Amino acid sequence: MGPPAHPQPAAKRLVGVQFRPTGNIHQFDVGSLTVGRGDRVVVPTEQGQRLGTVIVDPRAARPDELGTAYPRVVKKADAGDVERDDRSRAREGEARRLCVQHIHARQLPIKLVAVEQAPDGGKVVFYFGAEGRVDFRELVRELAHGLHTRVEMKQIGARDEAQRLGAVGPCGRELCCSSWLRNPGGVSLKMARAQGLSPHPSRLAGMCGRLKCCLRYEYDTYLELGRALPAIGSAVVSVQGEGIVTRQNLLRQTVVIRCADGTHAEASLADLVEKKALPTPSTGAS
Repeated sequence: MGPPAHPQPAAKRLVGVQFRPTGNIHQFDVGSLTVGRGDRVVVPTEQGQRLGTVIVDPRAARPDELGTAYPRVVKKADAGDVERDDRSRAREGEARRLCVQHIHARQLPIKLVAVEQAPDGGKVVFYFGAEGRVDFRELVRELAHGLHTRVEMKQIGARDEAQRLGAVGPCGRELCCSSWLRNPGGVSLKMARAQGLSPHPSRLAGMCGRLKCCLRYEYDTYLELGRALPAIGSAVVSVQGEGIVTRQNLLRQTVVIRCADGTHAEASLADLVEKKALPTPSTGAS
């Protein structure tokens, strides 16, 4: 008989874990643990073990992920883990109150947004918003003395502030950034123009005062819709006659044509007989 066959290693199983609402989803190796969406788990981080919530159910690792070493989920959280996390949240509340007192006492132009304590208790991070640079060195010393731990201050932008605080947008729903959108990416006026929106700031600004995040995730759809229509300025022949495209109605998938007699007509893709190239202007020989 030949040597006994070595058992095959178990397939790697990955799970998505989130530490705060709308925060990034981190991948962990769940091993043989039985967990599902909504379960709380203890996972290792650079600052120590931390409590997180399963957002993405366990799945088999893809071939390109097999060579990556993912941190292993320590265990499913029990009552003791949840109690320790609750105590940490209480300490964050105390740190917040102390920080607000010192900010008011020193009349600093700072808006405290959030407070996070490291899992090992060795550091407290204060996230704040401000219009410009602020000298908060004395504030840090006072907080470190009062909390008996290391203190770090981090200035964040208006978008991050809105994401952490949350609000109701002009659409009547909770802000995308504070409810489900995790990585909006860059937002520019080019995206508004592609969607045929007015560039007026009051129409494009979100609750944070910056361009609305929804311009980003709707942009690709509008680009795709625009590709199916003849470009503005192109000459077309439709069932209503020849003309020049002056406007695209992306959602209706129609174009507005300026006819030779100066009138305007709306035509769908089915109405277009053919597309023609614009005539090349004659330079004229002198």
